[in-house]
Amino acid sequence: MDGLAELEALPLGLPEGLELEWLGVAGYRLTYEGTSILVDPYVSRVPLRSVLLRRPALPDDGVIDRYVKPPGPVAGILVGHTHWDHAVDAPALARRFDAPAFGSESLAQLMRLHGRASTVVEPRKRYELGPFVVSFTPSRHSKLLFGRKVPFAGPLTCEDVHALTPGAYKCGAVYGIRIEVAGIALYHQGSADLDDDALGHEPVDVFLAGVTGRQVTPRYWERILPKLDPRVLVPTHYDDFFAPLGTRLKLIRKVNLEGVPDEVRAVTQDATVAALRRVD
Repeated sequence: MDGLAELEALPLGLPEGLELEWLGVAGYRLTYEGTSILVDPYVSRVPLRSVLLRRPALPDDGVIDRYVKPPGPVAGILVGHTHWDHAVDAPALARRFDAPAFGSESLAQLMRLHGRASTVVEPRKRYELGPFVVSFTPSRHSKLLFGRKVPFAGPLTCEDVHALTPGAYKCGAVYGIRIEVAGIALYHQGSADLDDDALGHEPVDVFLAGVTGRQVTPRYWERILPKLDPRVLVPTHYDDFFAPLGTRLKLIRKVNLEGVPDEVRAVTQDATVAALRRVD
């Protein structure tokens, strides 16, 4: 964890007035000029026993109250794919902040179960959300199951909100999310794989890079870093997503966070690897 502390001490060089808060897992709050967007927001932290016993995985309003505190209106909730550790809280947050949600048809089905509508995105279409302009790039989820299969693959088809066990949160279509604001661009990648044909040469200032699963994705950094050419790379999705917020941060087993800077330097000398402290 000493290496993590060193990464957390490095500045991101964000424009004045732009706030970037890590909510844990792949979740973020971005705020500019008093308006926020939420990306893959997940704070309810479904316990491991709910996965093992196939219990419903639903938003925890008390936890949301404590940890998701935008200073003003929320212009949008963006979801890159619909596994539970990315999508559980999206319906509750959309209702709480009367905010539109954007993502796949699987997200739309999840939102319908909670009595909310959402926008099924068109790849690469630019959506203006207050001071933010966002677009969705078709992507892929890493094959975490022995490098051969995506866990809980396929569309989310559950038809009863009370049947939303963790396994019912199927992956759905996967997107990387590009965010333009205050003269810079950020790219959020919730899982460590990509669609090489869909992602062109699209330089960004900040790459929010999901690092879990990169070991089973052939040449991940070599494929994605030349396309994004980031100034700063921020690892994400490395904390134990079963452990509640407010407890000591634990890393996902075998995530090898300490190895990320050297892995990145082996591909490019132009990207600084930095980290954010979690919302705890």
